[in-house]
Amino acid sequence: MKMARWWRSAGTVLAAALMSAGITVAGIGPASASAAPPAPTVAAGYAHTCAIRSGGALWCWGSNGRGQVGDGTTTNRTTPTRVGDATTWATIDAGTSHTCAVRTDGTLWCWGSNNRGQLGDGTTTNRSAPVRVGTGTTWVVVSAGDAHTCAVRTDGTLWCWGFNRLGQLGDGAVVYTATSPLQVGTATNWASVATGFAHTCATRTDGTLWCWGDSTAGQLGLGILSYQTTPARVGTATTWAAVTAGYTFTCAVRTDGTLWCWGDNGYGQLGVAGSYQTAPIQVGSTATWTGVSAGFDTACGARSDGSLWCWGNNTAGQVGDGTTTHRSTPTRVGSATTWTSNAATGYHNCVLRTDGGLWCWGNNAAGELGDGTTTQRSAPQQVTLPS
Repeated sequence: MKMARWWRSAGTVLAAALMSAGITVAGIGPASASAAPPAPTVAAGYAHTCAIRSGGALWCWGSNGRGQVGDGTTTNRTTPTRVGDATTWATIDAGTSHTCAVRTDGTLWCWGSNNRGQLGDGTTTNRSAPVRVGTGTTWVVVSAGDAHTCAVRTDGTLWCWGFNRLGQLGDGAVVYTATSPLQVGTATNWASVATGFAHTCATRTDGTLWCWGDSTAGQLGLGILSYQTTPARVGTATTWAAVTAGYTFTCAVRTDGTLWCWGDNGYGQLGVAGSYQTAPIQVGSTATWTGVSAGFDTACGARSDGSLWCWGNNTAGQVGDGTTTHRSTPTRVGSATTWTSNAATGYHNCVLRTDGGLWCWGNNAAGELGDGTTTQRSAPQQVTLPS
């Protein structure tokens, strides 16, 4: 990476969890293998993108120096490249330079950078093609951060691995790195999880929200500017539907359709004016949000009317409003009313529409927009996925 600022895929566990009429709460009730996967089918890392087609095939493109595209090479790809021949991919997330995905048989696979053990295969060896994480067949959803990864199983247990310098694995900082999954506490009612640069947040089936790891910008929502090495509850609300973690900020939607953000606000990424926030603050008064995805310093959210809104850092045009002006309040992306909550946000953004079309915009230095060029785009451009 050329920059000191890192990010988790906004791929976020919540992006597809809040769809249909109103909000469907992700994983309320222990995660079930027979339930529809709650994670998105598009994921964006620092400079690479992956998408699962409706038939279960997986395609990735963009930066590939650590093998994060998963095609067995370390060659950058400016157009979608098929990852193997499997048609059983169910859900995916992308970290800074690694990718993880769950198949319909409940197996978990990761690839790309592994310097901190974030692939969970017991090594610190980079992988340019998917490698299986253990032998488990009960994985439901995965979230990939900068150098750590977390995932939920069908029994409602939560597991994390990778870098743990600031307690982002939730184990009390007992280990500095973990190359294989470690269970987070003993709770069996975890519903969703989201990993940021060095922090983690997760919802439980009772609607509570918990965060841990780095909070030097207030990103844990606990009212502190330090760090927390085990899960700590955020406030007293029991209406959290799901959560997304950006670089050093966090956003979440409640069951009443309201949107809340907290943490760093240097670019307006909290959707409100002012400085950092150490506790959740409501974004406007709208109560029709159906999902949100947080990236480096940018966030995007969908509303129940099918409109899409983005805000925060717009250096690479990632807000999608045709400019490179930073926005501290949600700014509508075009006039389309067919956007879904199936989104991934970072220095580049990708969002699915109701017709299955995939649209991307923002930074494109490594071909992460998938349009065959390295030209930056400040407005959505459709990506052609091979049949």
